[in-house]
Amino acid sequence: MDLSLWALFSSAFISSTLFPGGSEAVLAYLSSSSNYSPELLLLVASIGNTLGGLSSWGLGRIIAWKYPLQELKPAHQRAFHHLQRWGTPVLFLSWLPVVGDPLCLVAGWLKMNFFLSLVFIALGKTLRYAVIIFVSG
Repeated sequence: MDLSLWALFSSAFISSTLFPGGSEAVLAYLSSSSNYSPELLLLVASIGNTLGGLSSWGLGRIIAWKYPLQELKPAHQRAFHHLQRWGTPVLFLSWLPVVGDPLCLVAGWLKMNFFLSLVFIALGKTLRYAVIIFVSG
């Protein structure tokens, strides 16, 4: 894998954590340059972004050990219970700016099923990148 694909992977991973990143711009640029197949770009960006979302999920699991849900203020507990009620399908929205990364973190904190979390995170992020490739390619 060459440097451009590593840059895409890294940008996608960082963009899917609680840190800002510009993976959409990198993907759009590489897609419009026609040096890579759209399928390869979609695969690299989706894997990087999904792994970043799963790292936020894992961080949520670690936080849950230190700060169990029962120790939260009642107002925060209600917000967590709403997310718990919607379940893992809400992670399909993990691609959304601002709210997507915290969704993954909270899902880990709530100890949502890892495999189902992986599936919904990957679906949402892959679909978003497919749209970016379609529009820019």
